[in-house]
Amino acid sequence: MLEALVTRRSVRPTMFQAPGPKADELSQILTIAARSPDHKKLAPWRFVVFEGEGRRRAGEIFAAACQVEEADIPSEIRLATERERFMRAPLVVALISSIAEKPGVPEWEQTLSAGAVGMNLCHAANAMGYATCWLTEWMAYSPGVAKAFELADRERVAGFIYIGTPTELQDDRPRPDISQIVSRF
Repeated sequence: MLEALVTRRSVRPTMFQAPGPKADELSQILTIAARSPDHKKLAPWRFVVFEGEGRRRAGEIFAAACQVEEADIPSEIRLATERERFMRAPLVVALISSIAEKPGVPEWEQTLSAGAVGMNLCHAANAMGYATCWLTEWMAYSPGVAKAFELADRERVAGFIYIGTPTELQDDRPRPDISQIVSRF
């Protein structure tokens, strides 16, 4: 487990290929993800799975939102990029932060719980041999995408987690110098 944590690395979505997780593997990945810290057991998050043609339908939503929300008229190349965005990986999971109004459970704690779910999702998929990349990108903040995905008023996209088989592994990137980010009290 320590070796997996020490060597964990996101893989660029352009470096994914099939296969992605099978149905039973995805169920296990999401079950593990949901075993995250969750004050008062609110489950202030949920998942939307994009696979098969669902990835292409999402791309049409992205292109339509791009046309409406961009200040300048997007080029055909840009719209094609948006249409193909989720096709870069065999599976994409949208992690939706779903804040509950609950006395004694601040929104911040619920947001952090969604973050923990996302990291557990990545770790579970990585442990099964799949690569992951957690991105937000502009669509996570798009009102048109939120409406098309039927997000409730207190919901927002915490990220899109791309999952698949890597075509190659990336070199590690520089990490923080622990001596620069740790203090003692």
